[in-house]
Amino acid sequence: MDNLERETAVTRARYQRVAPFYDLMEVLPEKRYIPWRERLWSLVAGPRVLEVGVGTGKNMPFYPPEMEITAIDLTQGMLERARKKAQVSGLKVDLRLGDVQDLEFPDDTFDTVAATCVFCSVPDPVRGLKEVLRVIKPGGQALFIEHVRSEKLLLGALMDLLNPLVVRIMGPNINRRTVQNIQSSGLQISEVKNLGMRDIFKLIVARKSENGEAA
Repeated sequence: MDNLERETAVTRARYQRVAPFYDLMEVLPEKRYIPWRERLWSLVAGPRVLEVGVGTGKNMPFYPPEMEITAIDLTQGMLERARKKAQVSGLKVDLRLGDVQDLEFPDDTFDTVAATCVFCSVPDPVRGLKEVLRVIKPGGQALFIEHVRSEKLLLGALMDLLNPLVVRIMGPNINRRTVQNIQSSGLQISEVKNLGMRDIFKLIVARKSENGEAA
């Protein structure tokens, strides 16, 4: 087992552990996230859509109708809860266990890939984002809501200091430079909007070039 496999196994185990009470942990922050989720999904173009990191299914209420949606998650415990929500709401979605760092889909499969607060936890985020780029059709888009390291000097330094503790307890990295990671993947960023907590939460819109080449 190489280092990436070990890190991925640790991430999977961490989220498997918190899956039974994950929604309870997120009750208060979710009130802030709901309008952000709605905003992201209003931008989705289909018909073929992939959600990476579906978790317990918090984005499901905002899935656009009449689209062919596939949703993956690294953790079986999270996926089981998403499956129950889909059944209760009568939602048609193809739910699969999957790792964004090694997607099982062919090149140029999806019109849109969407992720909300996912790449803070992916062990090799640039590798995962390159996989996102690969499975998007030429001219297709990737939509992200992510929390990132603040560019404010003192706040950024504090996030760096606290990150090891937050990762151990909760799972996500709070000091990821996700905008830069998206640029490094070859996706072409067309829009970055600050959503909350000054410059920490962002909506990022990116595209795959029409000729399918990386930026």
